[in-house]
This record gives sequence, structure tokens and C-alpha cells, in this order.
Amino acid sequence: MPTAPDQSSAQSPAQAPHVIVFANEKGGTGKSTTAVHVAIALAARGARVACLDLDHRQRTVGRYLDNRAETVRRNGAPLPMPIHATLSDQSEDQFEDLWHGLSEQADFLVVDTPGRDDPFARTAAALANTLVTPMNDSFVDFDLIGQVDPETYQVTRPSFYSELIWDARKQRARADGTTIDWVVLRNRLQHIEARNMRRVSDALAQLAKRVGFRIIPGLGERVIYREMFPAGLTMIDSKQFGAMGLGHVAARQELREMMAALQLPEIAAEQPGVAA
Repeated sequence: MPTAPDQSSAQSPAQAPHVIVFANEKGGTGKSTTAVHVAIALAARGARVACLDLDHRQRTVGRYLDNRAETVRRNGAPLPMPIHATLSDQSEDQFEDLWHGLSEQADFLVVDTPGRDDPFARTAAALANTLVTPMNDSFVDFDLIGQVDPETYQVTRPSFYSELIWDARKQRARADGTTIDWVVLRNRLQHIEARNMRRVSDALAQLAKRVGFRIIPGLGERVIYREMFPAGLTMIDSKQFGAMGLGHVAARQELREMMAALQLPEIAAEQPGVAA
């Protein structure tokens, strides 16, 4: 486990960014796509946003924002653009340097972690103000945070990952009195009510009471999210699409609702009239 960076050594508490960490030890949950959309939505409001990609193998957030920068260069489009960096050499020194360097320039630091157990991801989770765990609407994904009885679907126990986050929150509270707001974000929800969906909902509600996370809706299963990656665009960038179809409008509404449910702090630099 690397040494957690001491944010107070680089900046005063008033200057420290609000840290949003996207963490899930299972891949394929829409974690990176959601992280990018949150970062761009905050930047569109006038916030100074920095992104740190801890997954040096896939580097999805880094590549997404590189694609976005190329679109800005090619088209001259005035798109909101976070600064970003990727942890490339997996060293404690680089981790601390990037964390401090990005934090000094940001109101929000958005951190994307690998879809596997990773020591830097654990450190980032312990330093989060808002910890977001995206999951798909299935018991395969639910198994990361809790186990259920195969016949009754009642929660039998929290998982190792839930216990890990529980311990990190207790340690953080003892260290500096900070409460980590743990949010389980349900991505790719089906639009048709189904028995499995109800069972997952019930199990999440049970587990939330035991380990103390909030449950919010995330982004749906839409082709548009995959199509936007090569250009680095998000649903914030509606002017780049021309006429928007009903699917685009619905996706923008999903994003608005998700941003509201995250309950992130307002900042003085926020520009009125720039909608997420």
C-alpha cells in the first residue's frame, strides 16, 4: 500500500479540491464513461476540474480526454476541458506528484481506478470525499459488495470490498473527521420493470442500511455513449450533434438527474446558465 499523500502539505484545507473517486474492482460497469461525464459536466459549470487515470493498462479516461483535446484542436470547438494525467509508471513518487500537482489546479479532482484490486485505488478511495461505485443491474455485479441467499435473495453478508470501504471510512473519520460519501450508482438500468430488477433493488436497499452507502441512478445502456468516445464528446456537448433525437434528450436527462443525485458541492466559480 503506497503512502497516502498529505494534501495539507501542498495546500490549505480551503484550497483542497473535492475528490471524487470512481472505484469498482469489477470491469464493465461504465465506470470510466461515467467519470468522464461527471468531469465534463462540472467543467461546463465553470469549475476547475482535474482527472487522474490510475488504470495505466486501459487508460480509458486518459484516451477519452486525449480524443476530446484533438477534437478541440481539429474543429476549434470551445469545449469544456479538464486537465488530466495518467499514472504511468506505477510508482509511489509519481502517484504523490500527480495527486499534488493536479489538486493545486482544481476545484474537483476526478479519479478513475482500475477494474481490479489495486493499491493506488485503495489509497485514492481512502482520500475521497465522494466515492462512487458504479454497478450494472445484476447479482453478478452485486456480488462485489454483498452476498445474497440463493432462494430468498435476502442479503446474508457484506462482501470483502464493502468491508474494505467500511474500514477506510472509519480510518478517515478518525484521521481528520471527514465523512466519505459512498454512492452506489446503478448504471444500465432496464427501462422495463423486471423481477430481477426488483430483487437487486431490494438487496441494495438492505445492504445500504448495513454498510451506509447511498443509491442513485446512473447512465442507461445507450449506443450513443460508445459512439462518442472517438471524438471525446459527452452528452454535455449537445451543440456538436446537430438535431438531437429522443434518445439523446433522454440521455441528457439521465445525466442531469445523476449529477443532482451526487450532491456535489457548489463552487464560487460556477457560471449560472450553463446547464449540465
